[in-house]
This record gives sequence, C-alpha cells and structure tokens, in this order.
Amino acid sequence: MTKEERIEKARALHKQGCNCCQAVLMAYADRLPIEAKDAMAVAAPFGRGLAGTREVCGCVSGMAMACGLTGHTADTRTLIERFREEEGDIVCGRLLAAGKRPCNTMIGDAAGMLFEVIN
Repeated sequence: MTKEERIEKARALHKQGCNCCQAVLMAYADRLPIEAKDAMAVAAPFGRGLAGTREVCGCVSGMAMACGLTGHTADTRTLIERFREEEGDIVCGRLLAAGKRPCNTMIGDAAGMLFEVIN
C-alpha cells in the first residue's frame, strides 16, 4: 500500500466507527503480527484520549502500538515528537481545545507519519 492509501484507510476506518487509536493501528493491520480482531480489542480503550479521559491522543497511542508490534519501538519517541511538532500537542483535550478538529485530519497525519517507519 502507498502512503496515501494508508492515510485514506485510516480515515475511512474512523468514519466507519473506529476510534482514533484503532483507525491508526488498523490502517497497518496487514503488517501486524496479531489478528486484526485482537488489535482492535487492544486499541479500543485508547480512543478519545485514553478511555475518554482526553489525555494522550489516540492517534499517538495507535502509532506507539504499531511501532511496538512491528519491532520499531525505538522509533516511537521520534514519531511522538513529530506529531507534537506538527499538531501542536499530544494531549487530546488540549488538541480539541485548540480547535484541532476534525480528528480525522490528525488520524490521516498520524497514519502518514507511521508509514515512514513501518513501510
């Protein structure tokens, strides 16, 4: 899949009802060493800023999960810092307060950043 296809897949998954974390992670389901249903289940409580607490953005959590599952753990911090630089923060509540909606845009951005590490 191309970078653009991964981005569109992540955005489509979100529009279909996946939370931010699930959408980012599942855009790379074909690259994960676990079943898609298991990845969906693991990512479920990480949406809306960690179980709806508006803490760490689900996009960031999804990138971190994908890195861990694909053996790219060392790249996680770099991705987090890049997300912070490009989006302005990594905390869901502050991103939303700053008008960073729709989340679908950030989901696509995170999926695109992840492509450069995982692909």
